[in-house]
Amino acid sequence: MHRRNGSHDPCYERRAVLGLVLTPLLVGAGWADDAASMPPQRGDHFVFLTGPKKGQVVRVDDLVLGGPQMQAYPAGPDGTVRNGSRLNLVMLARLDPAGLSEETRARAAEGIVAYSGVCTHQGCPVNMWSKDHDAFVCSCHVVDPKNGAEVMSGPAPRPLPALGLTIAGGAVSVASTFSGRVGFTQN
Repeated sequence: MHRRNGSHDPCYERRAVLGLVLTPLLVGAGWADDAASMPPQRGDHFVFLTGPKKGQVVRVDDLVLGGPQMQAYPAGPDGTVRNGSRLNLVMLARLDPAGLSEETRARAAEGIVAYSGVCTHQGCPVNMWSKDHDAFVCSCHVVDPKNGAEVMSGPAPRPLPALGLTIAGGAVSVASTFSGRVGFTQN
C-alpha cells in the first residue's frame, strides 16, 4: 500500500486491517453506556493489565524509577475496570521529575506519567521500551515520555494524549482526562 503522496509506508501495511476494524471506534463512534467502556474519569485508579499483579491496583512503589513503562487500565471507584474499549489502554512510567518538561511535570505525580497506549499513527499498541532513548516504542515510532510524549522518530502525526495524575493512598489515580483525542484519525 502507498500513502496518498505515493511513498511506501510499511507500518500501514501491517495495520491496514486493524485500521478498518477500529476506525469507527477511533473517529467518533459514541462510547457505550456501560462504565467499562467509558474513558478514564477523574478519581479512577489504575489496575495492572498483565503479569502476576493483573487486576490489582497500581501503586507508586510498583513502578520502577527510570522505566520501563507498564500497561494498565483505569478502574472506577466502584472497582469497574474500564477495559471495554482498547482506547482506555494507558502507559504508566515513573521518571525523575527533574528530567521532565514543564508541561509533563504539571500532569505528573511524583514523577509518574500516563499516556494513551494507542499510537496516533495507525492505532497500534505502544508497548515497548527503548533503554537507549528512555522512551516508549511502538513498531513504527519512538515517543519521549519526559517531554509530553513528543514523537522522536517515525510518522506519527501528533504526541500521545496524556492524563493528569495524582496519588491517593499510595495508588496512582486520574486527576484530569486525556489532553487530546485518543487513537488515530483516518484521512
